[in-house]
Amino acid sequence: MPSEVALLESRTMRAEHLGRVDALDKVKALVMLPDGIHIRTEDASRYFEVSTDVIRQLTARHRAELTENGMRVLRGSDLRSFHSDNMSLSSGSGGSYPQRRSSLTLYTRRSVLNIAMLLRDSDIARCVRTYLLDAEEGWREGYASLDRRLTNVEACLGGVGVALQELGPVLNRMSIRLDNLDRRLDATNKVVAAISHRLCALSGDIRRIDGRVDDVVHELRDLRRSRRRR
Repeated sequence: MPSEVALLESRTMRAEHLGRVDALDKVKALVMLPDGIHIRTEDASRYFEVSTDVIRQLTARHRAELTENGMRVLRGSDLRSFHSDNMSLSSGSGGSYPQRRSSLTLYTRRSVLNIAMLLRDSDIARCVRTYLLDAEEGWREGYASLDRRLTNVEACLGGVGVALQELGPVLNRMSIRLDNLDRRLDATNKVVAAISHRLCALSGDIRRIDGRVDDVVHELRDLRRSRRRR
């Protein structure tokens, strides 16, 4: 697990955690300007519970990194437009907006998180860093557990593969026996069909014999009657 010092010193390591802006509100509620996107230097100082001079000095030392992560300085028409928009939003929500100035430094959540990973003398910043590092450790443990489970699954699948290889010849023999059984059933069906045909023919013969027997019986009755008459 990386240490807090490594996070303070390594820009690369800080970049790996900049997506976790949720850590800010986990430690302390971050109050945004009416636009819901930015805060000012004084807002950052209140959040981290340090002076505005501390925030300004840190911003001066790491301006390129913070700018890359959303910090910007407004002047002129951009500043007037921003003031106008936020005053409108503020009046619509019943709030107020501070007096205008010649320039205004704004920070996004991402750049505020960047400050949290740079600011040494702030308990709030320290708590944010601890939260990030603890969360990373939890993710590492989760990934390690998942890796172990995947390894176990792979081992089981390997055993299944061996079992299937051993089962292959057995299945092949069963397939051959089933084919033989199918052929014997086909032959049996043919015999049964022939017997059925013979029985149908025999039934016809029996009906004909019955007819002849009836004829003989009628003839015998006729003879008896003729003899009685004589």
